[in-house]
Amino acid sequence: MAADRFSILIPSWNNLPFLKLCVEAIREHSATEHEVIIHLNEGADGSLEWVEQENLPYTMTPKNEGVCVALNKASTLAGTDFICYVNDDMYVLPGWDEALSAVVDDLDHSEWFLSGTMIEPTVSRNACVIAPRDYGRTPESFRRSELLREFLEQPKADWSGANWPPNLVSRALWNRVGGYSEEFSPGISSDPDFSRKLWEAGVRHFQGVGGSRAYHFQSASTGRVERNDGRRQFLRKWGMTQSTFTRCYLRLGTPWTGPLSPQPYSPRMIFYRLKSAFRLAFSR
Repeated sequence: MAADRFSILIPSWNNLPFLKLCVEAIREHSATEHEVIIHLNEGADGSLEWVEQENLPYTMTPKNEGVCVALNKASTLAGTDFICYVNDDMYVLPGWDEALSAVVDDLDHSEWFLSGTMIEPTVSRNACVIAPRDYGRTPESFRRSELLREFLEQPKADWSGANWPPNLVSRALWNRVGGYSEEFSPGISSDPDFSRKLWEAGVRHFQGVGGSRAYHFQSASTGRVERNDGRRQFLRKWGMTQSTFTRCYLRLGTPWTGPLSPQPYSPRMIFYRLKSAFRLAFSR
């Protein structure tokens, strides 16, 4: 049997029906074998028993520690060269891993960060997603057959600014930047912070892959926790607003044209840097 391609990390917090569906999709719709690693936050809803029954490797914390701690703990079990983060409320679709692997195999270096493309049920201003495409908000209301017939109907080219899961990075790069920053627990703004750490490490290849698709139920686990003030944390840590980084550096959601570089003298960059300076001055 060929070696596993990706180590897929799935954080889950008492979300067993979604977790089952997520793992089922990975098993059914992946073109190659992958190592699936679960982190259970609490695991009090039968998730622990199910994960053990399925012989899935897992880590666990007795209470909800959020996605940052979950991902970092799960990553210690990774046995492949690639770390792939998938949320438990995502249903990956046929071709998802082939599209990511095709980009990886075409590169001659490991300094990259890739994201798949989410299909979401609600109207969104996020240019990176395909929405609104409502195929259900829960496993019970999920219209799987309809989604599998239609998920490729809406064209989506590759886009700039890899950020959210499903995402993929080399394990060496993950380890170099220390995984996700646990000071952002339970996780608000931890995704752009991770991208910013990669930027500081010299990465400029941030590519969203239009052919790698996953349905996102948007089950909103964050609604069950006390949210950290991620935007203020990001501002204080990096000296710029999150929107400055995602819009002026990552150029998030714009058509993919190749590796990135900031444009320090553009009017857009000047505006956002001034905005960052103003907000930083009043955030102390």
